[in-house]
Amino acid sequence: MPEQAPPLATILVVDDTPGNIDLLQGILAPAYRVKVAASGARALEIAGQDEPPDMILLDIMMPGMDGYELIRRLKADPHTRSIPVLFITAKESPEDEQKGFDLGCVDYITKPISAPRVRARVRTHLALHDQNRALEASVRDRTRELQETRLEIIQRLGRAAEFRDNETGMHVIRMSHTSRIIALELGLPAPEAETLLQASPMHDIGKIGIPDRVLLKPGKLDAEEWAIMRRHPEIGHGILGSHTSPLLRMAAEVALTHHEKWDGSGYPQGLRGEAIPRMGRIVAVADVFDALTSVRPYKPAWTVDAAVAELARGSGGHFEPRVVQAFLARLPDILAVTAAFGD
Repeated sequence: MPEQAPPLATILVVDDTPGNIDLLQGILAPAYRVKVAASGARALEIAGQDEPPDMILLDIMMPGMDGYELIRRLKADPHTRSIPVLFITAKESPEDEQKGFDLGCVDYITKPISAPRVRARVRTHLALHDQNRALEASVRDRTRELQETRLEIIQRLGRAAEFRDNETGMHVIRMSHTSRIIALELGLPAPEAETLLQASPMHDIGKIGIPDRVLLKPGKLDAEEWAIMRRHPEIGHGILGSHTSPLLRMAAEVALTHHEKWDGSGYPQGLRGEAIPRMGRIVAVADVFDALTSVRPYKPAWTVDAAVAELARGSGGHFEPRVVQAFLARLPDILAVTAAFGD
């Protein structure tokens, strides 16, 4: 089967003079798909479509919205700011050229129009634009790969701690997705909820510092053992340390505060109410629900109904009421996570 030719690049010609439009169409039409606009307002409509043009040839001197104002608006819009703009103009002073370059145009084609010059400039700047788009796509792909790798490493670090009292370590996967769901229900911005998804798996990293005789004890802890167990938030905070990375800052905050309680009876600092960082309040609910519904050395798994009832009883005491409400509102999604990442 013969290979299909690549689609033609689209050039938008903006000029209020029909003769100039006809001339540029004649020069460009054999090699490109040409769209035209006789005003700045019409040019904005065309450029704002789902498939914007690959390049704009723009006259400066137009009634109403001139070329300078049009390029200002194009560069202010994220949808159109990357489109290369070439000015077609009789204005040749260095001051005029500098003004255009300052506004973001990539080149000038002066009148009277020369067909070879137009074709050469368009070809050159389209090639540069294609290279830039390919580079941007490559950077996006590489960034996505790095983010996926980072999340995988974080989850594995969290699971390393969980393996000590949970055979599969899937608890950190479930509770991190649950934390993200709750955060979104509470109205947190998606990027912040995504950071929580990546930070929360490290909430119990401090368990690494808890002796097996305490962590794996099948019965109730005595006072001395409980004091040792209560050290794991501070141990985790110490492991994660102070860092400029928003992700690691959030992870350290969650590690330190996910056992604080809304009524001030939690540990290690006895924080109360909104003095507890929001992410710690969210993770507290996600962590307890999944811990209750999981098998641990000291207990069998609770039913979902029993765990939900326990969260409801803890609302206003152990947990912030709004977080519990958000959890309940998204319970079907949370149960889907539980099913997808079962032990």
